[in-house]
Amino acid sequence: MSSHLFSPFTQRSVTLRNRIVVAPMCQYSATDGLANDWHLVHLGARATGGAGALLVEATSVVPEGRISPGDLGLWNDAQVEPLARVVRFAESQGCVPGIQLAHAGRKAGTSAPWRGGRALAIADGGWETVGPSADAFSDHYPAPHALDEAGVARVIAAFRAAARRSLAAGFRIVEIHAAHGYLLHQFLSPLVNKRSDGWGGSFENRVRLTLEVTRAVRAVWPDELPVWVRVSATDWAEGGWDLDQTVRLAGLLREVGADLIDCSSGGAVPWQKIAVGPGYQVPFAERVRHEARIATGAVGMITEPAQAEEIVAAGRADVVLLARQLLREPSWPLRAAAELGAEHPWPVQYLRGK
Repeated sequence: MSSHLFSPFTQRSVTLRNRIVVAPMCQYSATDGLANDWHLVHLGARATGGAGALLVEATSVVPEGRISPGDLGLWNDAQVEPLARVVRFAESQGCVPGIQLAHAGRKAGTSAPWRGGRALAIADGGWETVGPSADAFSDHYPAPHALDEAGVARVIAAFRAAARRSLAAGFRIVEIHAAHGYLLHQFLSPLVNKRSDGWGGSFENRVRLTLEVTRAVRAVWPDELPVWVRVSATDWAEGGWDLDQTVRLAGLLREVGADLIDCSSGGAVPWQKIAVGPGYQVPFAERVRHEARIATGAVGMITEPAQAEEIVAAGRADVVLLARQLLREPSWPLRAAAELGAEHPWPVQYLRGK
């Protein structure tokens, strides 16, 4: 039996051995943005588990852009080598290493989920946050400072610098985080972006920061390596960012050098109403792929091998990204290969379990 899920996927000079990607999943376990043994073992286990590629969790481009004090960062050179350890191990297992660069904007400075996930007071280790406008995410968050022109320019420069450091660490894919209600998504959503200058109002102005960041990253990222962008395809709220706008943005991102749109959803506002179910976000990836003529990744409640196989075989997405399922089962790709009748190498140390 020939499996589409276990067929190679090539973008520019990078080839994934299969279409399974470890989605970026925050571990809230770094100190001063530095990766440690937890990150190496966590990501290493998914690399030995057979994924075609992995994306390191949302890695902040500036200290104040962290979701929590425990987030990874790439705002200084000391943070490069700890991540390079992850890169070297992933590549030794045949897994393509990638990283997601992020800025949390007005949703920054919270405690870890197992400590409540609430915004931290400055006295408790939090910090002042920024956003497109001065509106707080909810009553439990402080109001951010609205970025001025100089602040926007610093954000763009920070993404560019973090991309350079990602390259120095050896990553082969860089993903720009423009989803889940974080800073770039905040600029995209009309429910959040209340600006009246060149960075807000019209669709063209609201997408400007995401496009400028993508241009800046693409300018320092080698032509032979792909750039991915994660978006929230809809805010799941009336009057918000929606799939029609996502399709338009995806086409513009393709024109400035993006290679794949990673299609998630939600996160911009607390009153969202999400219609959750198995594969509930796959239609977003399918429509973007066909209408914007760009490769896409599908993510969200993809748990079974046959389900993932159908998504790729039917041309609904080019890759599938798994998150919680890979927390439960790091070697899911090896099980999927067996169920789908596909040949897939096991680590030689584990052959006794095959």
